[in-house]
Amino acid sequence: MELTVEQRLARLEAIESIKALKHRYLRACDLKQPEVFRECFVARGASIDYGPALGKFDDADGIAEVYRRLALARHDGDYVVLDMHHALHPDIEILSETEARGAWTLRFRQVDRVARTERVSAIEYDDRYEVEDGAWRIRSCHVRMLWSLSTPLPEGAEIMETLS
Repeated sequence: MELTVEQRLARLEAIESIKALKHRYLRACDLKQPEVFRECFVARGASIDYGPALGKFDDADGIAEVYRRLALARHDGDYVVLDMHHALHPDIEILSETEARGAWTLRFRQVDRVARTERVSAIEYDDRYEVEDGAWRIRSCHVRMLWSLSTPLPEGAEIMETLS
């Protein structure tokens, strides 16, 4: 069955909305915005698997609390961790007017001021999305770590951030 122009346009709009949702989620991670982070997920019953480091959750409230605890932790007045999420290669399939799935490649960097390390990782996202209250939300988010490299920060390395 061939789609009408209106159906094709609706799919393109849905894909762009889902991309904007994912970018809002990643930006919230980097900017330390726990409320925005939580709002990206469905209200109840999200399936989340962030692997052995962060765990599995059957609702977004659990991961939002872990995020709040880790992302907002401070030492000597500064944030302990600084994150940088760059999502690439979106592959989004619209399943219906209210359901979609997506795969993303994530390039992730994290500086840990207390451990004095920098971690660089390649991660794959397997997401499911649904429309809730008229907006696309993340229904499930499962990640698979492809590889990760942790190195000590060089002696004398200065870290400047303006998040505070």
